[in-house]
Amino acid sequence: MKQWTVEQLARMIDHTYVKADTTEEQMEKLCTEAKEYHFAMAAINSGQTVRCAGLLKGSDVHVGAAIGFPLGQTTIASKVFEAEDAIKNGADEIDYSLNLTEVKAGNWAYVEEEMKQIVELCRRHEKICKVILETCYLEKDEIVKICEIARNVRPDFVKTSSGFGSAGAKEEDVLLMKQTVGSLVNVKASGGIRDAKTFKEMVACGAVRIGTSAGVSIVEEFRKEAKENGGVISIAMKIEE
Repeated sequence: MKQWTVEQLARMIDHTYVKADTTEEQMEKLCTEAKEYHFAMAAINSGQTVRCAGLLKGSDVHVGAAIGFPLGQTTIASKVFEAEDAIKNGADEIDYSLNLTEVKAGNWAYVEEEMKQIVELCRRHEKICKVILETCYLEKDEIVKICEIARNVRPDFVKTSSGFGSAGAKEEDVLLMKQTVGSLVNVKASGGIRDAKTFKEMVACGAVRIGTSAGVSIVEEFRKEAKENGGVISIAMKIEE
């Protein structure tokens, strides 16, 4: 059993709004909430980077831009350009979507080259890089292969989902990802995480970042639980750290 404070759990949250009909008011609300709750990151589409970088300036919240999102069906050069543009516009973190056509074709050299180029870009700029697998479309051996590539290339995170696929994060996938990457790469769980119970299930399997649009309500659940349990949240871990 491991224990966290509410503040520590809040710092795991990537507070997310990536809908197509995003408005300026929604971006302002997202960033205001992220600052108030001290979330790790505001996760946005790359076109919102300048706006959110301005809104979050001087805070402890990172700006996270989604690249090649959510389908991953753009060229490596396009993703690199979009990522570099987002970084120039104020992004602190890059979450990019894999090209699943190449994954399904078993073109692992392509998958590795794409990962290398985006990771190297992020390293040059000292930014965090996350690789979105979209696990709902993958076989277990494909998840393992991608994570093995990640062990060599060393992005900061492998991430389950965009939130736009047929399903979101699942415990068994998070556990498999963490068991494969070990201590060399972190795991982010995202997609369908809307309450404290699901959040804790993902952490128990090894996730250290949680992507969710329900961050505020989840933290409020944690506050209530912590008040009843001596100020801490206890989670029975399923994986050794």
